[in-house]
Amino acid sequence: MTPLYVDLEPEWRGGQNQALLTLRGLRARGHPAELLALRGRPLADRAQAEGIPVHGVGRRATRLQAALVLRRLVAQRRFDLVHANEPHALTAAWLAGVHRRVPLVVSRRVGFPLRSNPVARARYHAAQRIIAISRFAADRVIARGIPSERVEIIHEGIEAPPQPAALAREQARQRWDIGEDDKLLGDVGYLVPQKRHEVLVRALAILRQQFPHCRLLVAGDGPDRESLKRLTRELGVESAVQFAGFVEDVAQVYAALDVFVFPAREEGLGNALLGAMACGLPVVAAASGGVPELVEDGRNGLLVTDFRAEGFAAALARLLNDANLAKRLGTAGRESILQHFTADAMVAKTLRLYDKLILESSHA
Repeated sequence: MTPLYVDLEPEWRGGQNQALLTLRGLRARGHPAELLALRGRPLADRAQAEGIPVHGVGRRATRLQAALVLRRLVAQRRFDLVHANEPHALTAAWLAGVHRRVPLVVSRRVGFPLRSNPVARARYHAAQRIIAISRFAADRVIARGIPSERVEIIHEGIEAPPQPAALAREQARQRWDIGEDDKLLGDVGYLVPQKRHEVLVRALAILRQQFPHCRLLVAGDGPDRESLKRLTRELGVESAVQFAGFVEDVAQVYAALDVFVFPAREEGLGNALLGAMACGLPVVAAASGGVPELVEDGRNGLLVTDFRAEGFAAALARLLNDANLAKRLGTAGRESILQHFTADAMVAKTLRLYDKLILESSHA
């Protein structure tokens, strides 16, 4: 089969990483998947670098402009199915009337409810299937009136790398100027309020009263960067926090860390969290959204039910005080990824859904 993946997100975030993993996996299985994306943006550039055919639209193209390109591509009858990876892509597909020609699939990666306005509802009702990345995300969609039989749960996956060797860890820590005695906490994500980096900075300020060599590395960029920097100055931890900006080789971040922290609430699942666990890092995360489908408290990570800075500081202190616990949780976390959350498993489930929808379409 030949699926067309559509993603109009200008930034590189977790959803774009999942798109590239899916495209790569489909093509490795002999399905010549192609991509419609914004020209010159990270997803298009990375896909092209891997030899994936990319149909580019302008860097600032409107959804209507993308819809016109999409309509032309689908009219050529080269594609068996269209997969919209994010809401803008779904809008373009809906405007193009894709659902009247081939099966339309949309990924639902976020945890907040569907918008209740008629246009938003019409877009999602047009899709033959909605792929929810967690049970939590699926329940939010169903609560807005989408029939449960049209919602498919396919957890995100990750390509688990080899665990970092001692030399790789040493080099990564040198890159961030981390001392031998420092304990480095970290997070990877877009700097927006819902990611709750403010809580992480406040937790660090509490921790440093007991662990003065504790530091924080925040990888990612976004509109909250300057306000977070101001907060570090107000709390007196400016010298202990590094805002690394967007890091293309995120494996370098994971290699440098001692503990990964995920304070976001009501996340669909958490791509950065998957990556950290795949690297064998002990994780501390909010017991919210789809995260408890991935992290089991005390078995493969620590879940925080007190979402304030104090709650995260207490959980982090447990790990900093108990190296054996940290190692055990990190090992179990990596094993969880290898067993249940691999990119290979995600692609296999996605492909089975594609097959089913194409078969249904042929009998319609």
